[in-house]
Amino acid sequence: MTQDITYKDITYKTLLQMKYARVVALFAVQQGLSMEDALDFFYHSETYQELREGIADLHCRSDQYVTDELTLEYRDSRG
Repeated sequence: MTQDITYKDITYKTLLQMKYARVVALFAVQQGLSMEDALDFFYHSETYQELREGIADLHCRSDQYVTDELTLEYRDSRG
């Protein structure tokens, strides 16, 4: 049983990391940012915290939806 939980945990984390990569790539293209700048903003964003903590099941939303949320946060941060 413990081994099953470990595999599920690893699978979930891997899928979440893949989602992060897709969202950051889409965000970078849409905002005209380098991948490095997009990644830096993402990992310091509230959107990332919500994804990581599973708040509002944001991880279940589409990549575009999450990217739109990140874009709103980015625009707010720029004034």
